[in-house]
Order: sequence, then C-alpha cells, then structure tokens
Amino acid sequence: SVPRCYLNKQLATVRVLKGDPAELSCTVSKDNVTGTWFKDGLKLTSMDGVVFEKKGLVHKLIINKAEDIHAGKYRFEGGDVKTEASIFVEDPPQVDKVLLKNLTSVPMVAKAGEGVKLRIPFEGRGPIRATWLKDRMELGDDTRIRVDKADTCTTLSISSCDRRDCGDYKVRLKNDSGVLEINLKLVVIDKPQPPAGPIKIVESSANNITIQWKPPKDDGGKPVQRYLVERQQVGRNDWETLGETPRSCTSFTTSKVEEEMSYYFRVRAVTAEGASDALESGEVKAAGKASPGAPDPPEIISASRDTITISWKAPCKTGTSQIMGYVVQKRKKGTVTWLPVTNVPVKDKKLKVTSLKKGVQYEFRVAAVNAAGTGQPSDPSEPAFARDPTKSPGQVQDLKVSSSDSTSVTLTWNKPEVQDGNDVKGYEVEMRPCNSLSWTKCFTLPAESTSCRVQGLQAGEKLFLRVRALSDGGPGEASQLEACAGAAAAVVSPRLLIDDTVKSFLVIKAGNPIRVKIPFEGSPEPVVTWLKDGLLLPSRAAVSTQDGSTQLLLRAAEFSDSGTYTVELGDGLGKRETFSFQVQITDIPQPPGAIRLEENVPNTVTVTWDPSPSEQWEKSLYYTVLKRESQKGLWHVLGDLIYNNKFTFTRVIPGRDYYFRVVAKNDLGASDPSETVQPWRIWKKKAEFRVKAQKYRGVNQNQHPRFLVPLKSHVVVTGSECHMSCAVGGHPPPKITWYKDGRDLSRDPNYFCTNDFGVCSLVVLGVTKQDEGEYMVEASNEVGRAFSKAFLAIKGNS
Repeated sequence: SVPRCYLNKQLATVRVLKGDPAELSCTVSKDNVTGTWFKDGLKLTSMDGVVFEKKGLVHKLIINKAEDIHAGKYRFEGGDVKTEASIFVEDPPQVDKVLLKNLTSVPMVAKAGEGVKLRIPFEGRGPIRATWLKDRMELGDDTRIRVDKADTCTTLSISSCDRRDCGDYKVRLKNDSGVLEINLKLVVIDKPQPPAGPIKIVESSANNITIQWKPPKDDGGKPVQRYLVERQQVGRNDWETLGETPRSCTSFTTSKVEEEMSYYFRVRAVTAEGASDALESGEVKAAGKASPGAPDPPEIISASRDTITISWKAPCKTGTSQIMGYVVQKRKKGTVTWLPVTNVPVKDKKLKVTSLKKGVQYEFRVAAVNAAGTGQPSDPSEPAFARDPTKSPGQVQDLKVSSSDSTSVTLTWNKPEVQDGNDVKGYEVEMRPCNSLSWTKCFTLPAESTSCRVQGLQAGEKLFLRVRALSDGGPGEASQLEACAGAAAAVVSPRLLIDDTVKSFLVIKAGNPIRVKIPFEGSPEPVVTWLKDGLLLPSRAAVSTQDGSTQLLLRAAEFSDSGTYTVELGDGLGKRETFSFQVQITDIPQPPGAIRLEENVPNTVTVTWDPSPSEQWEKSLYYTVLKRESQKGLWHVLGDLIYNNKFTFTRVIPGRDYYFRVVAKNDLGASDPSETVQPWRIWKKKAEFRVKAQKYRGVNQNQHPRFLVPLKSHVVVTGSECHMSCAVGGHPPPKITWYKDGRDLSRDPNYFCTNDFGVCSLVVLGVTKQDEGEYMVEASNEVGRAFSKAFLAIKGNS
C-alpha cells in the first residue's frame, strides 16, 4: 500500500489591517504533494495581489496588500489532506495623519459672534458612525449648533459662537473594525464681562470719595490690562472720565468732589479685545463739612500735690474730616468759668496737667478739633484733688448672709480696721450671677450703713456678692462671700421638656455617634436614670446631666445598639416621668454572595444568589439585578425592589453571551456588586430537518419569493430592544437582506439578523433616536424578488 499524506501544520485564521500583507501557510508530510487553494468554495487560479508558494513541505498563500476582496474562507487541498482558515480584513476608521496632528496639537481659536466649522474627512469600511461630544456630552442639532454626517466626512458647525462654546471636544468614529477618537479644543475670545459688583463706597467725605470693585468673573480669554473709571453728576447726562487703574488695583480715589453733591460712578474692564460693559454704582453723596461730636468725660488717671493726669477717648462722631487734636479745659469745683490748659490742641488722648494748687478740687473737659472747627465739649470729669495720694481703706470685716427668702438676700458686715487719717466715706455693693464674670453695682451706701438687702431675685437664683469700702484715697479691696448666696428655691415637680428637636425614632449609620439631649425641669433637682430595653445601659454609653438637661452619648454606634431607650426622672418621693424612643442602627449593605445561573425553562435563565450578610440587621433591604451582553458593555437593570434571592430573565437570545450582576440596597445606598465571571450562553440549536424525496413528476418546482407574514410597524422606548420578524416562502429558498432607509444592514454590528427556515428576524440592540426610520426586508432567488416594509418609531423615557 502507498503511504498516506498527513497534515503536520494546519492553516490558522488571520486578521489583517487593510493595506497590510497577509499570509496563510500549512505543512504536509510529503514533499511531492501538489496543493490546490480555494476561496469561498471556488478554486483559485489567479487573483490580483495573491501569490502561491511551495517550499519543500510548506505551502503558502501570500497577499502583498490586503483589500476587501481578499476577505473570506480559504481552503487548501493536496493529496489526502484538507485544511481551512479565514482571512478577515479589518478597515477601522482613519484620518489623515497631518490633519490629525494639526487638529490635536493646537487649540482652535475663534472670536465671539463668528461662525466655526470643523470638518473631518475619514476613511474606512462603512458604515462609519460619527459622534461629536463636548465635555463628555453628545452634541445634537439646535438653533446654533449643527452636526452633519456623510459617508466620508463629518462636520460640526456653530453659527455664532460665544464663551459657552469653549471646552474640550471629542470626535468618535466607529465601525465594525474599530474606534478612532480625536480630541479637540476650542477657545472663544470675547470682550470681558463687567467688573464684579457691587461698587463699594470705601470713603465719602467733603474732600474725597473712594470706590472699590472686584475683577470680572470672566475676562473673555484675555488678561485684564486696566480699569477705566468714569463719573456722572446727578441731574446731568454726560459722563466724565476720572482716570485709569492698573489690573492689580481695584480701587480709585477722586478729590474732584463738591460738598453735598451727589454722583454716579461706573467702571469698565479693558483687555486686548476691548472694554467691557460698565458696572454702575448707586447714588453717592459727598458729605458737607461738619465738626466732631462730644467725647466721653475724661478719666482721672493719677494725682499729686500740683499735677493731675487725665485721659479720654475719641468721639463717636468725627465729622467729615480727620481729627487734628483736642482742646483741654479745667475749672475749680463749684466755679463756672472754664480755663484752657494749653494754647494749642493736644494731639495725644492723654495729658498731665501741671501748676495746680495743692488741696484744690478740679474738674476737666475736652473737645475734638477737625478742619471744620472745634466740636462740642465733653461733660465734666469726676472732681479730683491736687494732692499726694493716700492709702485706700482696708477690707470690710465679717461679710455674711444674715437672711434670705425666695426673692431677696440680706448682707451684713463690719467696718474695716481704721488706717491713719483714712476715714471710710461709704460702701459699694456689687453682684454677679454664677454663670457670668461681669460684676454689676447694686448700691452705694453712706459710711453709717453696714447692711443691705438685695431684692428682685428669681426663685432658685444663685449669685456672688462683694462689698468694698470707699474713702478719699479711693476704693478699698473688696470682700466676697466664700460661697454662692442662694435664695430658697420653690418646689417644682419633675417634668421632661419634649419638643420637636427630640425625635421618637432615630436611624443612625454604624460607626457614627448616638447623641440624644433631653431638657427637663424640677426642684429640687430630680434623679435621672437611662435604660435600654428595660436594662441598664452598656458600659460604652456615657450619660451627662447638668444645667437642666441630660445627654446620652455613644461615640461609635454598633448594630447591637439598636433598641428602645428610656429616660426616667424621679423626685425621690415616688413621682416619676419617663420618655422612650427607638434607635435603629443601619449601614450601607454588604455585597450579596455567590451567583448561580440555571436554565430551568428553555430559553430563560434563573439567577439565584446567596443573601447579603446585612439581611440579619436590615429589614428594608432589597436587591437589584443587572445584565450586560459583553465584557465592556453597559449594564442594564433587569429587576429592582427584589425582596428574595431569585430572579428569572426570559428574554434570552440564543447564541449571545450574558453577564449578570446583583446589588444589595437600602435607604443609605447600594453595596458593591456581586458578578458572574464566565459568560452565560444558551447555544443556538438547529431544528432537525428531514427531506422526504418525491418522485420526479417533470414539473418545475421553482416558486417566486412571497411573504407569508409581512413586517409590522413598531413603537418602542429608547434603550430597549426591538424585535422585527416576518415569514418568507419560495423555491429555491430566498436570500434575505435587511435595509434601513435604503442602507444594507448585513455588516452593521448593531443589528442581529436570523433566518430559521423562512422565519426571518431582526433584533435592534439598545435602540436610540437614530434607529428610527423605514425598515425593508428583501427576499430574492433565481426566479424573482419580493419586498416588505415597516416603520420603527422611537419614544423617549417618561
């Protein structure tokens, strides 16, 4: 017997870009084998750009430059061997490299109001879908913007551009061989916006007006060079240019003002593109000249046998110009005539008055001076002796509360120890609440009084009291009660002060603090008790009670902290008041468990999953099931608000890959997803078809194509799938071709076509507004042709 020839290396499928070389090769076991090449079932003898080569055991088919005509299924036969493989010629969208570099390297610049047209020619296997996007949003036609798409180019036209059109643009070109994305940038130049307002009046006097503004929010794409300031007098129509400021200065002062006159001001920002619209102020009035108001009475700082030092503060009303100094006057107590202390105004606010007579009592007053003149004088100071200082009296003795009731406290004390020549002239009594640091004067008493009654207190009010002795040498050191003196408090039954701020049901996220503060009243202060589910609080809980309120604090909530909390007030005599509230601890759910897929019913898939661990503590937890039809496709929701762990998807298309995802949700949000790793597919089964041979009767069985069931029009919602079908008869079995608006859909990846023994279907995946139009199916054989048409209408989600 003759040894058989075997195949050592089979043909392998090749994918090649259009214009690139391609090669198919196989290896046989015998050198004397003469092979034959076939393409799509037809024997190849010669073909443009195709070379057959044999080197020893290796047989090659070489294509120098792949074109569309070279795509197909190839077969090699030689001796006892046969092997097949396909060549796919990829022709993705392409744009001229020089044009692409010019478009992407330098931003396109246009002036506001001008038209912009961006035309991008492209090549590649049709159909090519072109999409324009701005800031990641797809552009569509409107009153200013138009997107044109042709077979070999796409154009974006903006009739009158403005600053809103600035930004990043993207052109996406897509066909069944690939995607090309081109990033562009458009800059629109315009004059700036007006300066940001309002105009602030910093100063308005009889001599100057100062205004201030902010830079414009949009400089129009060019930096601000300067600001132009103008003024209009109220009642006139013309504007006067006052001057300019550099870009870094946003304030302007003008001295060209008249007293009591009103003006309007306006400011413009200036760039290389021109001046902005004006920012205008309201009416600004220049003040008239006015003298200052009266200062407060001077204070006595110190005294000696012939000098007294005084100080004072500036008046609240300074007039219309700055204060230049102060006039200081003096007089002897009991006289009417005021005498000047200095010949010129004093610029400082402190003065040592000299050349006074020893033992004489003096009063002083001051008046402020500005450009308008001397203002009103102050009231006289406290009288002071021109003498060397004496020692102040000592502390009062034995200060105590002799009695108290619900509205008053009575104090008593003894005179301080007598000091050389320093007799007590009287007493000063002061008080302050326990929660304040400020003392308030209550009484000034004569030297004979060594007791006083502080009245007008509230029941239960507590305060501090102090008493100091007064003499010619000044006040002595104060004596203060060692403890708070309190009036007797009235008895008040314990009561919880529940208002709208205290909630009866709280939902807290795990890890966040639980903080509940409840005010109450009661006298004497009631006993506060907190409980959880009728038991004592956990050790992590902190309770603080003070100043008429009680607070519960748990710094990091745990799921075990959910429950009923109760606060209870008691007066020790059997009277109680309680308030209870619910706390629910929740969190974003944990992901569901593993997903399982089963085909319990033909052409369906049942998705089951292990429950999320969060079901143990979350009563309102539910699930959402999603699917996608490729590893990089978009996820679509199949079912929502699912409260069990099972969902059945019925619209399964045989032969298509599916991926599934399950997400747990509650009121706080969604968990991380649980996903299937491997795709789910129901294999497309071909029905068994048997042909029963009939005896030849000498009759021509050829029949014209005809539609047994025609196409029907459809109306579907954006994002869903559309199934269009019809039934076709004829002999030989007709070839089926689908068209949309006259365009062949055979190679469009967005459409899925089937023909099962004359039942023809077209599935439109994820319909958009662009899929709307007239669809036609053509049935043709060697006898004739037949057509059926229908219209697909798209409506948006609502």
